[in-house]
Order: sequence, then C-alpha cells, then structure tokens
Amino acid sequence: MSAIYLDYNATTPLDPAVVDAMLPYLREHFGNPSSTHDYGKTAHAAVEQARTQVAALIGAQPDEIVFTSGGTEASNHAIKGTIFVQAQSLLGKWFGRLKGHIITSAIEHPATLQPCDFLRRLGCKITILPVDRFGLVDPESVRKALPATLVSIMHSNNEVGTLQPIREIARIAKEHGALVHTDVAQSLGKVAVNVNELGVDFLSIAGHKVYAPKGVGALYVRAGVKLEPLIHGAGHEGGRRAGTENLPYIVGLGKACDIARQALPQATERIRSLRDRLFQRLQASLGERIILNGHPERRLPNTLNVNFVGAVGVDLLQKVPQIAASTGSACHEGQVSQSPVLCAIGVPPEIGKGAVRLTVGRFTTEEEVDRAADVLLKAL
Repeated sequence: MSAIYLDYNATTPLDPAVVDAMLPYLREHFGNPSSTHDYGKTAHAAVEQARTQVAALIGAQPDEIVFTSGGTEASNHAIKGTIFVQAQSLLGKWFGRLKGHIITSAIEHPATLQPCDFLRRLGCKITILPVDRFGLVDPESVRKALPATLVSIMHSNNEVGTLQPIREIARIAKEHGALVHTDVAQSLGKVAVNVNELGVDFLSIAGHKVYAPKGVGALYVRAGVKLEPLIHGAGHEGGRRAGTENLPYIVGLGKACDIARQALPQATERIRSLRDRLFQRLQASLGERIILNGHPERRLPNTLNVNFVGAVGVDLLQKVPQIAASTGSACHEGQVSQSPVLCAIGVPPEIGKGAVRLTVGRFTTEEEVDRAADVLLKAL
C-alpha cells in the first residue's frame, strides 16, 4: 500500500486535467510564442489564455501577470526589482551602495528572507518584524517601522498556516507611500485571493503548490508600477522577464488556476473538514499531549502543525513510513534543531522537537485521514 500523502504544503501532485491540457504542447504545438508564423501564433494564444486564467483567479488583469520559473523567482523579482529600479532613478547614477528600506517578518519563506539579506549586504536597510505566538504580524508594528520602499509579508505561512492581515498592512503601507508584496504560494486555491481586496502591488505564485508542474510560477505586478527585470535579455513577457516562455508548463499553470477558481469556495470547506477530522481524532486520544502550532482559526484550511509532547518529530515520522509528512525540526548528529518559524512564535524547544506538519489536499480522502490517525497513535 502506498504511503498516505499528507505533505501538500511541500508540493502537490499534478491534477490529471492539468496533464491533459499540457500534452498537446509537449507533442504537437512546439512553436515559439514570439514567432509570427502559425506555429508561433498557436503558442502565443496558449500563453495568453493561461495569462487570463491566472489573472482571473486573483482578480487581476491579464497584462499584470508575468510568468516565471516559480514562486522563488517571482519573490526575488518583486523584492530586488523594486530596489534596483529605485537605485537607477537616483539622478540616473549608481552610487555604489543601494538605498531603500524593506520591511518583512521573521517567519517569511527563504525566497523572501534571502533576497532581503542579499540587498542588506549591498546597503539596503532591512527591518524584520516579530510575530506573536500564533505567527501573526501586528499591523501596528509595520506602521512603526515605516517609511519604507517595500513591505513584503507572506499571505499565509507554509509551516503553521497562519493567515496574515495583509489588507490592513497594505492600507497602512500605502498611507506612507510604500509598495506591498505578498507571497500567496500556499494560499492559492485553498482560500480566496484577490489583489484588489488585498491592496498589494506584487504577488508571488508557485505552480507546484496549486497542482501544476514544478518549474513554473507567476508574479502579479500592479499596472503602472515600475519594476526592474530580474532576468535581462530579449523582450519577452512585455519586457519584464527575458527568456522564451515555458509553453507546456505555462499552459499547465493556467489550467490549474482555472480549476482552482471553479472549485472555490467548496474546496476550502472540504479540506478544512478533513484537517479538523484528523486533529479531532488525534486529540481525542492524546488530550494535552498534542499542542497546536499557529492560529486556531486564522490559518490555512488544510494545515495542521502540531507538537506531539514527549516525542521527536523526526523519529516519529521514521516510525511511520505509511505517512508522507514534514517535521518542524531537523536532526543533525543526534541534535534536534527547531525550525525558525517555531522559534519565532515562541515554541519551547523541548516541546517543538515533537512538531509535525500534516497537510491535506485535493486528493486526500476521509479513509486516508482516519488511517493516518490510527498509524500515528499506534506509533506514539
């Protein structure tokens, strides 16, 4: 029997409908979208259809979507591009040290924190805000840290699932003239995401978190906002991202977004019920020996990050090969180190060493959830 897959926040399987949509562009329609003959026109039309599908899911206009190699590139482009375009605008000269100020949080994905650290080494000011015990950023802490060039706060955390108050943060940032970026890699397809309701200028999408292939993503760039390209070359993607478009994968991302748009909000309720079913079965047997990480209500509907008190998450998952899941700690040479996210929300190391992240998805069944609970309880 194959392992029960409970690691949907790490990656998702390809939806069969996505595969079907991609196949013609792997077999027959191989044209370059930039070519003017019929082969190119067919490819170009497919890219533009996908652009429309992605835009529809987030309430954007098609020409505000830039296709990328994934969520990491999208976030790098938003963060570095904002600072680089500002550097060029300073009297048209390069002064050797970058100016600018970025506000972010302590629980961001490395795709945000590492670009920020890179820019810090070049002279950019970086402010990293703390979070509370639920993993929430206080909008007032953003206000106190302003003014800034860019505020980059993730929409939802990939480990504990906490959903951030992006709308309020964006409103405060805009009052002080700052641009706003958010990473929705984990949120897309699980909860409703609308760029106009959120008030953001940039938004990062990762294809492999929404049942599309790995190696494709998108960046939403609000119309009228200037952004220096991360990759320079020919004028692909309206001059915003050089490189011949990855046609089959872009088609796959478009189809995945179209499926997600049609499935909401029913999909949200379904995965929430599965998540809660799993937690209730575990809690009924373990009581106080299981502790929830993240916000009890304001979190992704599919994400269950818990501490199994008295256990070590790494060891527990090794005992249950019937389950594919992730842990909130790592073991190196016999020493257990806690994830930065759990450290940031103040989980004591002796408790956090038992953290396990269990995430359900589109293809998870009630039978799998029940079986997973039984296997974990037996191992514990």
